[in-house]
Formats: sequence, C-alpha cells, structure tokens
Amino acid sequence: MPDRAAEPDRPETDAERRRRRAQFLRELNEAKALRDRVQPRRARAARMRQAMRMRTFRW
Repeated sequence: MPDRAAEPDRPETDAERRRRRAQFLRELNEAKALRDRVQPRRARAARMRQAMRMRTFRW
C-alpha cells in the first residue's frame, strides 16, 4: 500500500477511493461478525430490536 502522504497534491482517483471504501466495509463487516460471535446475547438482543423496528415501520 503506497503512502498517500508522499504525494499530497495528487488527487485520489475514483478507483482508489472505491477500493479503499470496499476494504473498509469488508473490515467493518468482519468486526461486526466477530463481535456477534463473542457477545451472542447482545447480538441476539440487537436482532430482536431490529426485527421490532421492521415490524413497526410504516411503508
């Protein structure tokens, strides 16, 4: 991974930005999955809250 600080005047291309964003989202999903595994009760409570929000949402 090249150091972006070395070239501060060069604008970031769309491809680079999308690649960094995809990497970030992958790591975020990985972290969420890990948290769900190590805290199953909290994960279950979060799923229940989300299900309740979906049931009470008006289309």
